[in-house]
Amino acid sequence: MNGRLAAAAAALLLTAVLAGCGSTGADADKPSASPEPSATSTPEGSPSPTPTPTTSQIALPTDCRAILSDDVLTQLDGIPLNDAAFGPSGVGDDGTLTCIWGDPRADTTNLVTTISHEDRGPALDMLNALVANEGFTCFTPDGGTRCEKTFQNPQYPVTDGRTLFYRDDVLIDTRYSNLAPTGYTASIVAHLFG
Repeated sequence: MNGRLAAAAAALLLTAVLAGCGSTGADADKPSASPEPSATSTPEGSPSPTPTPTTSQIALPTDCRAILSDDVLTQLDGIPLNDAAFGPSGVGDDGTLTCIWGDPRADTTNLVTTISHEDRGPALDMLNALVANEGFTCFTPDGGTRCEKTFQNPQYPVTDGRTLFYRDDVLIDTRYSNLAPTGYTASIVAHLFG
């Protein structure tokens, strides 16, 4: 019973924290969704549609190396990137970037990052579910929300984990096994959001 109460409290806390993660500064007065166009009158008196401003979406990256700092790339030196043995990677049809670092000859050492556009509602639901159901820990660095968890690999004596970072409708989702370069996610965040 106490476990359920703790999970519920954690989910409520995450919801409250994530609710406060809206835009600030210069973008605070921009609408978060694209409203319907409004109509204005032309000199002839007939209405014509007038587009309303929308929030610009952050462009997703297209290069797995360009999003990482020199320090992180040094830590990944010698590890193959996007080997075909791991399946589809690179830029997908919807613009999602998938980066797979790993040697196909290794049993478990790899790191897979997916960077995609995600609407706020579904993204927050997913992060809340990770806290409530899987024991993830979340905090709010760099103007976004970061959730993470590490655990013992069930087959090998190595550490596995997952780190997610969400901000401005962009989700950076990294799953790793025995390969966690220091500053990896922070490097991607700095590249995307400056």
